[in-house]
Amino acid sequence: MRQVIVYPGEDKYWVAECPSLPGCLSQGTTKEEAIANIREAIQAYISALEEDKLPIPPDRFEALLVAV
Repeated sequence: MRQVIVYPGEDKYWVAECPSLPGCLSQGTTKEEAIANIREAIQAYISALEEDKLPIPPDRFEALLVAV
């Protein structure tokens, strides 16, 4: 399980990123597509770390809403 942030990007694409895995992000034309794509990106990211025998970062990200 990984926390993911999804937000509207440029050119009507949705962006999805996994903050606990630096540089792990994806996009899609819909929010659902972006979520499906980030799942694949997370799996590929973790597989690459395992192949290289590198540690897998823990999921320590916490999102909060702050009123301003």
